[in-house]
Amino acid sequence: MSPLRSFLFIPGDSDKKLSKVDSCGADAVILDLEDAVATANKAAARDKVTAFLRARPRERRPVQLWVRINPLDTPMALDDLAAVVAGAPNGLMLPKANGPEDVRTLSHHLDALEAAFGIARGSIRILPVATETAIAPFRLGDYASAGLERLAGLTWGAEDLAAAVGASTNLGPDGRWADTFLMVRSLTLLAAHAAGVPAIETLYVDFRNDEGLIASSRGARAEGFSGRIAIHPTQVAGINAAFTPSEAEIDHARRVVAAFANAGDAGTVGIEGKMYDIPHLKQARQVLASAQIKPAG
Repeated sequence: MSPLRSFLFIPGDSDKKLSKVDSCGADAVILDLEDAVATANKAAARDKVTAFLRARPRERRPVQLWVRINPLDTPMALDDLAAVVAGAPNGLMLPKANGPEDVRTLSHHLDALEAAFGIARGSIRILPVATETAIAPFRLGDYASAGLERLAGLTWGAEDLAAAVGASTNLGPDGRWADTFLMVRSLTLLAAHAAGVPAIETLYVDFRNDEGLIASSRGARAEGFSGRIAIHPTQVAGINAAFTPSEAEIDHARRVVAAFANAGDAGTVGIEGKMYDIPHLKQARQVLASAQIKPAG
């Protein structure tokens, strides 16, 4: 399966923006029924998104189509599910997830709905926004042992968390994440890897700042994030580029893997005067996997 580097939000009630989905260049599009849609437009957005999905069977989709439903503790969530599952989305984004039990509950709903609509069981994945409530960060480590077969990754959100804790800002004086939000970001990264799923970086709000987006995304990839959420179509190309290994990285990874393969059971190898051990081999294999290249060794 191709790695998902970019997830682009599209308001579910915007005909204009929906018409551009197929050519947006993102690896996945999130058709939004939550924050981007006013309460008065929820029902209309639900109908538009369902029709949009039905018109694009999975095997003919140029991009993956995901849906951000409303939070499980709202009555709108079940209405969203009853409608959009009929269109067989590739996945659902679950906002304001309090922990693995919310993902489990959503998965149970999907079990029943997939059966009702004749959709392959388990084919609709779940990406929770795992830090948007005050309790959620305390439960991040529980994802590793929760056994959630539909779990497609973990992402985090700073805006709703700020509202949840009464913060006037989520940034420090230097413009970087304030301590609480930086901690939550790091915990999300660790929780995702502990659970064996991708860590997806949150959005970059200044969509006119291409240089800032690319620098931030490259930094996120260097830390271990595998993709990022985009809030504007102009961000997609930069995100895709930042989360794609360069030719130099791929070449170096190939040489590391080849050196270990040629060395047999050695725990370390030397390449051009530098020593590399097993963690370097694992990193090299990860680079090749993210570039969709099968390691030779």
